[in-house]
Amino acid sequence: MTSIRLAVEADIHHGDDHMTKLGSAALPLLCAFARFVAGARPDAVIDLGDRISDRDRDRDLVLQHEVAAAFRLIDAPVYHLCGNHDRDHLDVADNEAILGQSLANTTLDIGAWRLVLWRADSRICRPAHDGQHGFVLAEPDLLWLANVVREADRPLAIMSHVPISGHAQIGNYYFERNPSLSTYPGAERVRAVLRMARVPVVCIAGHVHWNTLSLVDGIPHLTLQSLTESFTTHPAPAAAWALLELGEAIAWQVHGADRFAQTLDPAATLRRWVPPLARIGESAR
Repeated sequence: MTSIRLAVEADIHHGDDHMTKLGSAALPLLCAFARFVAGARPDAVIDLGDRISDRDRDRDLVLQHEVAAAFRLIDAPVYHLCGNHDRDHLDVADNEAILGQSLANTTLDIGAWRLVLWRADSRICRPAHDGQHGFVLAEPDLLWLANVVREADRPLAIMSHVPISGHAQIGNYYFERNPSLSTYPGAERVRAVLRMARVPVVCIAGHVHWNTLSLVDGIPHLTLQSLTESFTTHPAPAAAWALLELGEAIAWQVHGADRFAQTLDPAATLRRWVPPLARIGESAR
């Protein structure tokens, strides 16, 4: 099987330094990422979203234009997703106009794999919005993904801003005490969709600002550290990006100050696990 190579970055957070996000370093680090891409020569570049640290609409438009200009230094196809900070004061159409591409859910066949850009809405609703707080998983987004999985005739690399593994956030600077904001409510429905896959699957996400691997029902869920996060590399930014090689193996390597690597067998992602035991005392003897 011919391998394909994808360069992936997440959570640029261009803007002011805020908490542990060193947004003032974003543009120089994007230039370094562009140099990495020139050397690695991937088939495509994936931006998992949160290009900026939002402030207000006018400022966010300026920041997004600056990030878009930095991406134009990259001589490879670039595909963007929106993160929650890209959506606080801007809508999807604003981001599309600045980036010059549609940000609808889509699939791309590259070599023997299908790249799935699952651009489910990543806006965080505030309590004043219809009484909701956090992400909202829209039914059309779930149904779209279910159809992609059902019709798949080749392995799937699923990209999203928000992780869907539901993995623990213990030790995470942002989400240990805010776990409900680390994934979609109803993410178990997404995992149920993935369980039905008859082809190898790997899921890649950003948002949570650290490197993780979670295996759920045999399916690997990887998250990528933020380009400008510092809570694991204080006082310097993590300067993180990844190279994903898909072929006879799933090879994931994170570069920068917070290095992380995994090699996985695509065939193993088809092995569904025995369903979890019921609560002790409720299961039959």
